[in-house]
Amino acid sequence: MTDPASNDILNQYRSISNKLKKRFLRKPNVQEASEQYGSLAMQCESQQLFPYAGLCWQAVARCENELGHSNGEIAALVRGGKLFLQAEQKGASIGCQSAGGENVQAALCCYSRAGQRSQFQGPLGVPPAAGLALQVAAVLHQELDRADAARTHYTRAAELLRSSPAAYLHCLGNIASGKVADGDYDGALAVFDEMVSITEAAPQPTVGCYRDLLHRCEVTQVLLLLLLQPTPSRLPTRLAQLLERYTWGEHGTVADELVSEELFLLLQSLVMAIQSQDMPALRALEADLWRHLSAEQRTLLRTLVRSISRTV
Repeated sequence: MTDPASNDILNQYRSISNKLKKRFLRKPNVQEASEQYGSLAMQCESQQLFPYAGLCWQAVARCENELGHSNGEIAALVRGGKLFLQAEQKGASIGCQSAGGENVQAALCCYSRAGQRSQFQGPLGVPPAAGLALQVAAVLHQELDRADAARTHYTRAAELLRSSPAAYLHCLGNIASGKVADGDYDGALAVFDEMVSITEAAPQPTVGCYRDLLHRCEVTQVLLLLLLQPTPSRLPTRLAQLLERYTWGEHGTVADELVSEELFLLLQSLVMAIQSQDMPALRALEADLWRHLSAEQRTLLRTLVRSISRTV
């Protein structure tokens, strides 16, 4: 950018930076520089010059680090990271993203450094670094449509959140979705199986959000198993029993079931149609199942139908 406002910001930034240069018999006033960088950052924010604001907060973080103020350093890094992401979001909204994803890379550097400096347990035993990783993943995935980049951060958060089941399950759910999107059905099946194990160990696994999660896992695992067509000897006992249930089993009482009787019978019919290679029945079932499935499950079903149609 070469507009007057940007040039003025850069001149002010250089002026503050020059004050930090060591001179003979004179010690730089780092505290004053930190305050001036912060003031300049807020000026940039008010003018929506988000990349410059992020740059200034990075400078504040360096000053706070030199002063030994770890909390101030972390706060500045997090604020800088958010502003770099805002810059990328603003650019994406007008079709003018940063060259080579520079703003995203700058944001990731800020969050990574903040995470390194946050190696302590936060409230309820959740490491702040995990919260930062989730923030980055959510913005990359939901705001910037960068699901591939978001997966790394969901994985990082999951590693830090094993002792916090609800948050850990949230991360695993996103990791599983990423594997489904990549066509890694074996990997996705394993992650969903881990999610089931964790959920079933909860105090009330069939209540509220846990029940919804188990419903998602059961339906998605049935579709993945039909896609993979594994031999029973290759499957863990739980998955072998799940597939057998939708092949030969019966629906129990509504209170005990994760899926409705209608959905159970449709999935059971799907298994039978695939086993018999009955394409007309399979296409009819695809239409009937559609309203019962999530977007991810619909994609799996469509892939399954196409896969079978090529072999018939």
